[in-house]
Amino acid sequence: MEIEDVRKGTKFLINAIPYRIEDTEFVKPGKGQALYKLKLRNLFDNSVLNRTYRSGDKVDDIRTETYKGQYLYKEGDQFVIMDNSSFEQHYVNEEALGDKKFFMKEGDPVTVTMYGERPLEIEIPTFVELKVVKSSLTSRSSTITAQYKPAELETGASVDVPAFINEGDMIKVDTRTGTYVERVNVKK
Repeated sequence: MEIEDVRKGTKFLINAIPYRIEDTEFVKPGKGQALYKLKLRNLFDNSVLNRTYRSGDKVDDIRTETYKGQYLYKEGDQFVIMDNSSFEQHYVNEEALGDKKFFMKEGDPVTVTMYGERPLEIEIPTFVELKVVKSSLTSRSSTITAQYKPAELETGASVDVPAFINEGDMIKVDTRTGTYVERVNVKK
């Protein structure tokens, strides 16, 4: 694949290691060839690499497979995910998930991108509903203005929530930013 064809999100190999493009910048100097400055994320260890390519350079294409799965449980520092079609179980290292691990509950649906036998990326739902297990108390006067307080969720994540949220409440959280969206009404 030629460097001109890559976009943000494109995956390719560098020295047999898969990378995903996080950011691209096209630079056309006054003299010489055009340059492509890429910010790349190593899909094995989540490290970031900055590379510059010249117009016309080629990169190694990567063959991945994607499947729908379900997060089953955590075993040590491994998250066990089941393929919904073949029922195979794959182990994903905690580090590979990054901050996503704070928003995953057992039974949640996930989308897994595999490279050979190794899971590369896990996509979780954009919004999840989680229970508040711990939050500080607020005085009546502090609810007059829009104030936020830290709350611990059932998955161990810490999120700033409005003062009216109490322990036991269900809230919706944006998993991309880790922020509170709204309180969820639980039907009884």
